[in-house]
Amino acid sequence: MTPRQQLRAGRLPRRLIQLFVGLSIFGFSMAMLIRGGLGMIPWDVFHFGVASHVPLSFGMIAIIVALAVLLLWIPLREMPGLGTIANAIWVGVAADFGLAVLTTPDSLVLKIALMVGGIVLNGFSTALYIGAQFGPGPRDGLMTGLARRLPISLRLIRTGIEVIVVIIGWLLGGVVGLGTVLFALTIGPLTQFFLPPWIVRVDPPPARETASSAQ
Repeated sequence: MTPRQQLRAGRLPRRLIQLFVGLSIFGFSMAMLIRGGLGMIPWDVFHFGVASHVPLSFGMIAIIVALAVLLLWIPLREMPGLGTIANAIWVGVAADFGLAVLTTPDSLVLKIALMVGGIVLNGFSTALYIGAQFGPGPRDGLMTGLARRLPISLRLIRTGIEVIVVIIGWLLGGVVGLGTVLFALTIGPLTQFFLPPWIVRVDPPPARETASSAQ
């Protein structure tokens, strides 16, 4: 759906609340994994590595990277939704908030709790913002856009992109560890588990509007 169709698809208050709650929890879960110190989300390895070398916060780097990724949507002819733009900006804000209120614990048990809790919350929050039906996040849209235009599976494209950003981020100082591996292995199943009850049923856009938008 186009942004206009997303706004006219019905159940707007519920969907907007679910979108921003999901994005807020998503950003906070990123901070939990960072403070846990046992490995970051693949893209966050890159964000953290870059942030270690420039006078900008982690969240600001995440926002800049997300907006840069959106520029790559242009040659792929992908249409960003309202949720795509919100994701690019609000997740970084929520991550910086989480980093401001959380500290790295000394206890290994608490570090593991932050890691596991962050991964589970990330899967739950992903289901929330996807279920709101306002469009994919910038990085997800890049992967699906490439998959539509390349003779390569979505899984292989996602793996390839995340391996590249992890390696670059690690070389820059990002933290790769158990949490990185567990996230990569479990985020798909977790999102799939949480998603069904959070999919907001919307009215399909009028056929005339859909046709005119496609022209």
